[in-house]
Amino acid sequence: MAVVRAPLHDSEIRPSSAWSPLAHAVFRALWLASCVSNVGTWMHDASAAWLMTGLAPSPLMVSLMQTATSLPFFLLALPAGALADIVDRRRLLLATQAWMLLVATLLGVCTVAGRTGPTLLLALTFAMGLGNALNAPAWQATTPDLVPREELAAAVALGGVSVNVARAVGPALGGLLVAALGAGWVFLLNAASFLGVVVVLARWQREVPPHSRLPPEDVPGAMRAGVRYVRHSAPFRAVLARTIAFVVPASALWALLPLFARRGLGLSATGYGLLLGCLGAGALVGAAILPRIRERLTSDRLVLAGAAVFAVVSAVLALARVPLVAAGGLFVGGVAWMGAMSTLSVAAQNAVPAWVRARALAVGLLAVQGSLAAGSLLWGVVATHSDIPTALVAGAAMLLVGAVAARRFALHGLSNLDLRPDPRWSLPQTAYQLDGDEGPVLVTVEYQVDPATTEEFLQAMRRLEPVRRRDGAIRWDIYRDTEDPNRWLEVFVVESWLEHLRQHERVTAADRVLIEAAARFHRGGDRPRVRHHVAGRQAEQLRRNGRAAE
Repeated sequence: MAVVRAPLHDSEIRPSSAWSPLAHAVFRALWLASCVSNVGTWMHDASAAWLMTGLAPSPLMVSLMQTATSLPFFLLALPAGALADIVDRRRLLLATQAWMLLVATLLGVCTVAGRTGPTLLLALTFAMGLGNALNAPAWQATTPDLVPREELAAAVALGGVSVNVARAVGPALGGLLVAALGAGWVFLLNAASFLGVVVVLARWQREVPPHSRLPPEDVPGAMRAGVRYVRHSAPFRAVLARTIAFVVPASALWALLPLFARRGLGLSATGYGLLLGCLGAGALVGAAILPRIRERLTSDRLVLAGAAVFAVVSAVLALARVPLVAAGGLFVGGVAWMGAMSTLSVAAQNAVPAWVRARALAVGLLAVQGSLAAGSLLWGVVATHSDIPTALVAGAAMLLVGAVAARRFALHGLSNLDLRPDPRWSLPQTAYQLDGDEGPVLVTVEYQVDPATTEEFLQAMRRLEPVRRRDGAIRWDIYRDTEDPNRWLEVFVVESWLEHLRQHERVTAADRVLIEAAARFHRGGDRPRVRHHVAGRQAEQLRRNGRAAE
């Protein structure tokens, strides 16, 4: 995708303070409410897993709890992202938060009453996962609506702080409350933790985005458009590649830390909770110092540095036999994890326009979750066939190799892409009324090109190709006239007339730069000539008549 102006250093658009997003009232209220809700969620998860060990203490049933939590995300992430892009996100978030509140309340009441069995626990855990899966893409896509673009990096980092602190505090607090009150009351406390988020969302007067002149997309069509955009967006694919290259090897530490704490360091559950607390504390410090680091490092170097530091931490942890050394290493690891992951999250936000943001971020979330799952399995197998320190060192080595190999997928400059809707877009004129579902549509753009500039013209067209494809084209090519070698025909096909109208609407300011760059090679008039050909109902009737005649 083109950069509208010369690339700036990333620090030029970043705030001076890590806490500046908290000056915005709605962001501050939602962040505080989400901190409480995240702690409640981790308390709930730990308590539910512990409850299952008492209801059905078989490894299969206990492991199914994690499946019931994760499976909905893999099933619904992309549909949830599509839904978040075509409906009011505030209302969607209200619905998902209310759903999770009701599920947690039902589980709490049943457990306190002694009516919760293994099947009900699994079913309600799955129901809670459904709500979380529908909530996550919309929640991430909402952040740019709450803060100015120059504060997006700090806002994403604060979101990471909320998750990491909750991960450290929630399980330990949940264990204490289960021992003191019982699992049912922990579920009810988690239900109460959703109330704050619901209240803030209900009071938020969200600015309504500009109304489209076109009918809204349906969910299947929106999903296809989202996948198509990700497939043909080099900037977003670069973010995905860097994310996978970091998360898969880094997952060795997350996956093996519980066993290492028990076997390698001889710690109890409390000691393991303290190690997680060191990771959370490191993430908090990392969020505080990230703005200053970003003033000195580009996004690419920051992710590379984060990967290198996290690799060193994994290697040190493999050799550590003293809990204090492990705790110090994990504190540093929390800083590195926050630096790399928040940078990748901001890059993902900056790489996509608003119309497809939730769908693209859902794909990014799938990449993170899939990498964690695949990496955890990989390092579990390695540790089973060797030992935990060997797996940690192997993960560290793979992290370094992956970070260096992935440097060709550049992140620097994504913050300078102008992805605002192009104000000059207009609907094509037609001689007769077309229904939106008529199609496919064949679009041709005719250029008269000076032979001396043919190579430059073709280069400009190749840069334009991904714009056509990610905005709606299912086929694209460029043809030269055999009778007039100066005449070139750009040809692309779109699924329907309505989808082509959306293609016009999706043009961004950065896309316009590439369109104009190609148009400047045209020498046959003011603008290249554009024609639209629709295989509508009349064409279908002709095909049917022809088959009947045969």
